[in-house]
Amino acid sequence: MKDVLIIGGGPIGIACALECKKRNWNYLIIEKGALTNSLFNYPKNMTFFSTSEKLEIDDIPFISKNPKPNRDEALEYYRRVATSNNININLFETVTTISKENNYFKVTTDKHEYETKKIILATGFYDIPNLLNIPGEDLPKVTHYYKEAHPYAMQDIVVVGASNSSVDAALEIYRKGGNVTMIIRGEAIGERVKYWVRPDIINRIKEGSINAYFNSEITEIKTKELTFKSPEGLKTIPNDFVIALTGYKPNFDLLNQIGIALSNDDKKLPEYDKDTMETNIQGVYLAGVICGGMETHKWFIENSRIHAKQIAKHIESTLAV
Repeated sequence: MKDVLIIGGGPIGIACALECKKRNWNYLIIEKGALTNSLFNYPKNMTFFSTSEKLEIDDIPFISKNPKPNRDEALEYYRRVATSNNININLFETVTTISKENNYFKVTTDKHEYETKKIILATGFYDIPNLLNIPGEDLPKVTHYYKEAHPYAMQDIVVVGASNSSVDAALEIYRKGGNVTMIIRGEAIGERVKYWVRPDIINRIKEGSINAYFNSEITEIKTKELTFKSPEGLKTIPNDFVIALTGYKPNFDLLNQIGIALSNDDKKLPEYDKDTMETNIQGVYLAGVICGGMETHKWFIENSRIHAKQIAKHIESTLAV
């Protein structure tokens, strides 16, 4: 019987594990991919919006040679935190079912079955993309993740969206020799785009280096072309690859399976106590970006790392070890 089972091995899951370790609780992290899997799948050249000290967990210093750390530095930091503290974690193991049995929970994965008194859900949101739901989205040329620019050199590329990830991809591909077109549902580049990047993309669009169609949506993707509706009507352009960076969503199926209540609107906000992070299911806690439902921009490492201490404090008051 575990005292605490943490689902999700990202920065916040690791922070929760450190709190459990301090209290000598019998805990385990279950992570369906690599350690900090979401960060691992970020673009190779990604730079964080936050400075390094705001990404620190448990007051362990994060030293970066840059004003704002990059992906590789973050991977190194969280990896060293996990390994040097001998965090108990099972990687590449996927939770399939969770059920409540009297005063404990039964958690089944694709490898084992566990019993635990408490559960912390720190699963993030990066694994399930928001689909376009249009013909051709299942073609091999379409991806909802961006890693690096090299494969797209000398190709006709469509980048969907106007968020940080979309802008970064468009600029990098353009500079590596790709012919980039952005298809954007809104009327402008997003206001939340990193302040040092936003003028760059606006100027590249203004000078015609990157094509951009605002108030537009793709209607169909074909092998060598793409059709979209714009204020000027339907347009068809040559296309080799589509990078649809339309955002991601939490694993609502898992939340529903446990019985966590969600708001009855498009935000799908999960119910939890903001002081203790406990959900409407006693003994189940939320930590990190999953707290925001579909509002995935509200929570990130910088402002959710405090969740670990909030949860541990509440569990400490209720857990009979």
